[in-house]
Amino acid sequence: MNDKNALSNNPIYPVMIAIGVAHLINDTMQSVVTAMFPLLERELNLSFTELGIISFVLNMFSSTLQPVVGFVSDKKPMPYALPIGMMSSFVGLLILVLAESYWVILISVLFLGFGSAIFHPEGSKVSFMSAGNKRGLAQSIYQVGGNSGQALAPLISAFILDVYGQHGAAIVLLLTSIGIAILLKLSRWYLRQLQEEKLEKKKKKNLVSSLPPLTKKQVGIALGLLLTVIFARSFYTTNITTFYVFYLMDHYDLTLRMGQVFIFTFMAFGVVGTFFGGSLSDRIGRKNVIILSVVGPLPFCLLLPYMPIWLVLVFLIIIGTLIMISFSVTVVYAQELVPSKIGTMAGLTTGFAFGMGAIGAVVIGFLLDYVGIETTIKIVSILPLFLIVAFFLPKDKVERTA
Repeated sequence: MNDKNALSNNPIYPVMIAIGVAHLINDTMQSVVTAMFPLLERELNLSFTELGIISFVLNMFSSTLQPVVGFVSDKKPMPYALPIGMMSSFVGLLILVLAESYWVILISVLFLGFGSAIFHPEGSKVSFMSAGNKRGLAQSIYQVGGNSGQALAPLISAFILDVYGQHGAAIVLLLTSIGIAILLKLSRWYLRQLQEEKLEKKKKKNLVSSLPPLTKKQVGIALGLLLTVIFARSFYTTNITTFYVFYLMDHYDLTLRMGQVFIFTFMAFGVVGTFFGGSLSDRIGRKNVIILSVVGPLPFCLLLPYMPIWLVLVFLIIIGTLIMISFSVTVVYAQELVPSKIGTMAGLTTGFAFGMGAIGAVVIGFLLDYVGIETTIKIVSILPLFLIVAFFLPKDKVERTA
């Protein structure tokens, strides 16, 4: 990996791609947990609420630690935290493969959550350091890796766990050695960049924001609005990726395998949206892309529960593409709101997304148990209405780059 342009405005594509691949491997390990839900519901006779608690423990533990890791990293960078985080996830997944009780599963997801909490802020920082004048693109490549890993969950469920059972998840452990090797190399690159910055007496407050000067109060309000957008998006996507397969099986009589193909399609097109969203934001502005992710999918989200099966897949493709187009953009927007706290803002936004997904899993699981699948899906379908607060975000200016 060439370091010459690391401190210039030129993007370093090998580093962007490498951290994206590492993100894919990290989130593939995380995705095994939700991929196991149909298996655990069937074989351990777990309720939807208990499944929601598993997701809650995983994501809430991670979400709570991520801003802390980001804050500490802004004060004292931790290049070798990246491979350490993936090692923790490896231990968690190994315990999950061998788990025979509900409580052991909860212990396993603590290790997975800890690994995720370490990886995400530091990975986002590596992405930022390699971005040059392509911040949106760099963050998109990074997030596409993670979203691709998450998108593998339904395929893992349908074609590995449904065939080989719980122990089939061990196949995913083979990816870990590759991920650790990539992260060790990236950590050395990260360390060299810090040494170069120190030698050239450059500080990390070198992000030029595309937002106008804002008061602390305005920044606080903007962050509140941005977190509301993340809340609505995370709740809604958690419902689709974690529980919607049960609705497809119950309401449309689909098999588990076919239902998981529908969920994979939603997530795969979410990856497409994430990729194009970042580069599009470099051209037309962060706020404009966030608003596009509100206006585009909203009517489809509201109508999805009432569609015939032949339209459901079309709607899932449209919703997945458009609602996720702002996924990486919200991270970059937050970093530009507080340009002196790159790691903290990455940890806050990504961690908050994990946290809302965690709370969403518990709430939706509770609703599924007590009001039924049909009613729950209809309730959750109106959540994207909260996304309209995006119209009140401060408008950024578009950077003109050669």
